[in-house]
Amino acid sequence: MRDFHKPGRSAVYASNGMCATSHPLAAKVAVDILSRGGNAMDAAIAGAVLLGICEPQMTGIGGDCFVLYNLPGSDQIHALNGSGRAPAAAKAADLRARGLSAVPLNGPEAVTIPGAVDAFCHLSETVGRLGLDALLAPAIHYAEEGVPVAPRVAFDWPIAGKSLNADGRRHYMIDGQPARVGQIFRAPGQAEVLRRIARDGRKAFYEGEVAQDMVGALTALGGVHTEQDFAATRCTPTDPVGGQYKHMDLLEHPPNGQGATAILMLNILKHFDISGMAPFGSQRAHIETEVAKLAYDARNRFIADADHTSRLQHMLAPETAAKLAALIDPKRAMPSAAPLTESVHKDTIYITVVDKDRMAVSLIYSIFHGFGSGIASPKFGILLQNRGAGFSLTEGHANEMLGGKRPMHTIIPGMLKQDGRVVMPFGVMGGAYQPNGHARFVSNLVDFGMEPQDAIDAPRAFCDAGEMRVERGYADSVRQELADMGHNVVTPEQPIGGAQAILIREDGVLEGASDPRKDGCALGY
Repeated sequence: MRDFHKPGRSAVYASNGMCATSHPLAAKVAVDILSRGGNAMDAAIAGAVLLGICEPQMTGIGGDCFVLYNLPGSDQIHALNGSGRAPAAAKAADLRARGLSAVPLNGPEAVTIPGAVDAFCHLSETVGRLGLDALLAPAIHYAEEGVPVAPRVAFDWPIAGKSLNADGRRHYMIDGQPARVGQIFRAPGQAEVLRRIARDGRKAFYEGEVAQDMVGALTALGGVHTEQDFAATRCTPTDPVGGQYKHMDLLEHPPNGQGATAILMLNILKHFDISGMAPFGSQRAHIETEVAKLAYDARNRFIADADHTSRLQHMLAPETAAKLAALIDPKRAMPSAAPLTESVHKDTIYITVVDKDRMAVSLIYSIFHGFGSGIASPKFGILLQNRGAGFSLTEGHANEMLGGKRPMHTIIPGMLKQDGRVVMPFGVMGGAYQPNGHARFVSNLVDFGMEPQDAIDAPRAFCDAGEMRVERGYADSVRQELADMGHNVVTPEQPIGGAQAILIREDGVLEGASDPRKDGCALGY
C-alpha cells in the first residue's frame, strides 16, 4: 500500500470490467462500451480509435497496431499483427544509390501502408459484438466537437509539430500554433473518414477517395506508393512467443515486433540475484543496463519481418542468455553496441481492457515518431506513419527494406500468465525502451513483490544513443555510483515511457494501474 502522506496514485478496483489507457476520455469510452454489452475487444477498439483524436501526435488511423487477447473461458493467447508493409516498389538499393545510409524520417520513403484500420475492422467482425458503427461513434463525435488538449499532449506538441508538412500544419495546428493545454482540437476530416468506415468497412479506407487522398499526398513528394498497395493491405493472425521468469510467464507478440527482446532480457537477468539488490540502487540499474545492451544488439541483428527472421529460436534459447550473461562485468559498464541505422522512436499509445467474462485485450497503436512522417493527406488530414524508418538499408540484412515487407517494429503489447492462467495484460510505451520496460515491470512484480501501480510508478533508467538516461526518481548518490562504473549518466528532459496494466486477481477482482507519466487513468465499473 502506498504512503498516503506522499503524492501518488491509488490503484483502481472493479469487478465487472476495466480499461487502463493514456487518456481519460478513451478510458471512459471503453468502459461505456463494456456497460452497453460490448466485450473487451469492442471497448479496446473504440478507445484506441479515440486516442488518435486525443493524442494525435502519438497515433492515428494512418498507423499500425499489434494485439494480444484471449477469448472468454480460455487462457490461450491470440496475436494479431496489424502492421503495414512497404509499398511494392520500395527498394533499399534505390535509397543506397542516392547516398543514403538510413531511411529519411520525414519523407515518403519512410511511409509504410497503414495497417491498423484493417486490423480493427477484422477484430470487430471476428471477435467483437457491437459492430463498427457503434465502436467508431465516440471518435466521430469527439473528432467533430473537439477534445480539450491534455497536459502531456501539449508538452509533446511543439517539438513533434516541427515535422509537419503544410497540410499537416493546416490540420494539426491551431491558428498556426501548437495546441496549448485546454485548447479544443478538432479533426473534421478524420470524422468523415471514420463515418465512411463505420458505414462501408475497410474498403472505405483502403479504396476510393480516402486511399486516393493518401496516395496523392505521397506521390506528390516522390513516393512509390500505389492504390493497389493500399487495397492489398491485410492484417495477420499469429501466435505469441513466450518465456518464463521465475513463477511468471511473459507472452509477447512475435516478429516483426521486438517483444522477443524482453524475453531475452529476462532470460539473462535470471543469471543474477536481482531480488537481493536494492530495487532503486545502482547495482540493479547497472546490471539491467548491461543486459539491455546485449539484448538490443541481438534485436538489431535478428528481428525483422516474420518471413525474414530466421534466428528467433537462437535468440530465445537458454544457452544464448547464459553466454551473454557471462559477458557482463558487475562493476563496470561495457561499451554500447553499434547504433542502429534504422530509427527508433520515443512514444506511442497503449490500451488494455478486461471485461466481465475475463476476456483480456492488450493493444498498442502508433504512428511511430511524433506526428509520424509529418505528411498529412490534404483533404482528410490523415497523418501517415513513418514506420518504414525502422528498416535497415544494409544490403543483406534481415531487416533490409524491400517491397511488401514489414519493418522491425518497436511497439509491443504484453500479457502475463501464472500457473497457466491469464493474470495481467500490460504495456509499456516508450519506443526503444519498451522491451527494457517490459523486463523491468516484470522484475518489479516478481523480484520485489511490487503491486502493479508501484511497479509502474517506480523510477526508470535506460541506455540509449550512448547515454544512460536516469529519471529524477533516482537518488543523486545512485547517479554518481553509475557514473563511477563508466556510464554516461544524463537526466532526460522527458520521462521514460508510460505504462498501463490490469491485474485479474484470483478472487475475480480487477486491479487497474496507470502511469502518472501520462495523462491517462484506469477506470472500471
